[in-house]
Amino acid sequence: MKPGTPGALAVLCCAALLAGCATGPPSNPDNLCEIFREKDDWYESAADSRAEWGSPISVMMAIMHQESRFVAKAKPPRRKILGFIPGPRPSSAFGYSQAKKTTWAEYKRSAGRYGADRDDFDDAIDFIGWYNAQSHRRSGISRKDAYRLYLAYHEGQGGYNRGSYQKKPWLLKVARKVERRAATYRSQLLSCEEELKDDGGFFSWF
Repeated sequence: MKPGTPGALAVLCCAALLAGCATGPPSNPDNLCEIFREKDDWYESAADSRAEWGSPISVMMAIMHQESRFVAKAKPPRRKILGFIPGPRPSSAFGYSQAKKTTWAEYKRSAGRYGADRDDFDDAIDFIGWYNAQSHRRSGISRKDAYRLYLAYHEGQGGYNRGSYQKKPWLLKVARKVERRAATYRSQLLSCEEELKDDGGFFSWF
């Protein structure tokens, strides 16, 4: 294909479009409005998860921020052997939600999302909504209680129900961070959600 031909120009346009849709983390992860403005299909996915599972967008996004900082292929750091040799990773956690393989498999069966991928934002935010719904059902946690939902997210509903988090003061501090971020995200979203609803994202142009 010769440069400058219509076909070549079409290829270049497609490449530019795909680059614009890259899955890099948002440039301002501390502002939920800016996250959704930059990632113009994320709001719709988060709103769909909220509608399906009843989990507030601010809570789901605060949990995702804590787990992966919105890095699509995030993995837990490797353990060090003899203090400097890279060893195995501590778990199979992966992706935006840092879901483990077994929990992800349970989600796919339970939610009927058999093609879901952990490095896909749409699937990951739906997973977090689903997991919070399980915590509400199995542990009686309010859907709006970011602090306790995060404890259950980290420890599992069984661990949460046994109070395993009570022996982990570091985890309690992290859960309070998630709670504060969820409150901040909630306040930010209140200021821009109508705009986000009206915008509709890139695909509303067609």
